[in-house]
Amino acid sequence: MSLDSRTQPGGADGYARQTAADRPGVAQPVPVRPLPAQPWSRILPFAIVLFALMLAAWEWHWRAFGVTPGMRNTDGLWAIQRRRIDHGEGNATVLTGASRVYFDVQLPVWEKLAGERPIQLAYEGTTPLVYLDDLAADANFTGRVLIGVAPDVFFTGFAYRGTAAKYAHKESPSQRIGQWLSMRFVEPYFAFYDPDYALETVLARQPWPQRPGRPARLDVRKLSETAADRNTHLWSKVDTDPAYRALARQIWRQDFVPSEDDPPPQKLKQMIADEIARAAKDVAALRARGVKVLFVRSPSDGEYLEFENKLFPREQTWDALRGDRRAGHPFPGLPGTHHQNWNLPEWSHLAPADAERYTAALYTIIERDFWPRHDQRQTER
Repeated sequence: MSLDSRTQPGGADGYARQTAADRPGVAQPVPVRPLPAQPWSRILPFAIVLFALMLAAWEWHWRAFGVTPGMRNTDGLWAIQRRRIDHGEGNATVLTGASRVYFDVQLPVWEKLAGERPIQLAYEGTTPLVYLDDLAADANFTGRVLIGVAPDVFFTGFAYRGTAAKYAHKESPSQRIGQWLSMRFVEPYFAFYDPDYALETVLARQPWPQRPGRPARLDVRKLSETAADRNTHLWSKVDTDPAYRALARQIWRQDFVPSEDDPPPQKLKQMIADEIARAAKDVAALRARGVKVLFVRSPSDGEYLEFENKLFPREQTWDALRGDRRAGHPFPGLPGTHHQNWNLPEWSHLAPADAERYTAALYTIIERDFWPRHDQRQTER
């Protein structure tokens, strides 16, 4: 059979391909491309089985690495918790901050001690002021807010995950349904669904040749495990696997080395002043509605703490924030929170067992000195 007979309309094997030349006078003809005769009844089951085997192998690989199924920390998951304020829990305790409040404050421990489960609105790598702005503008919120201060994030206004509030207010029905379907049928069962193990992500972090003049940079790897209500803790692998812990520290070290992208001292000083003024504005709006506000600086250690002390010295940051009176009187706050030989495997977050101890110790101080349970109307200290 010649090539012409197989590619012309009505070819001997029934495989036809019509082009514009075969249909003169017809505007924008649609090519007709019949599928060649194949044993599709056998090919389809084979393709499905092959896909299932490859999927199972990928899942097995990451489970063997130590990954377990869990919720993805998405803007949709954050929005579910944010809506609790508008659906009858406006007087609740809300937690905001970056990853230290997100990883270190354990909701079950807090609930056991306080009799209420806080609303977790902290987000990793994101200044809490993004979401404090949102709470300050919401008349439905009249409760208490705990604000975590991670110096390198808080005093620079860094907002790696700063879109959640806008997303929550504009989330479409289809987005809500998609989030529900994912939480119900995918995330509880598949470990590989974690964004850190998406195929494209795994391929991107392979040791490809670097472009000249462009230094290699490691992205932050998986550090935490999250539940449906956003209760989160440091992934135990960071604590128990020396190689993975060393990798996490190596990634943090990239930020400790001065670079040309760092703001000059005068600009950094202005950034710090701007963020303190921003906090003062939000706190004033919240206090006007009777909202109780408390700032806390979660523990850090090792090279991370050295970096913070060098670029964000306490007297220029924490002390300046605490002493600001633009919101009426000094901001209440807990400094450096009572070091008790905490285990911070990668210097920035508590190991799971220590996070539970820390939450209990933190809540005890808060109840005793700031938010007594017997008198929720007591003036802030």
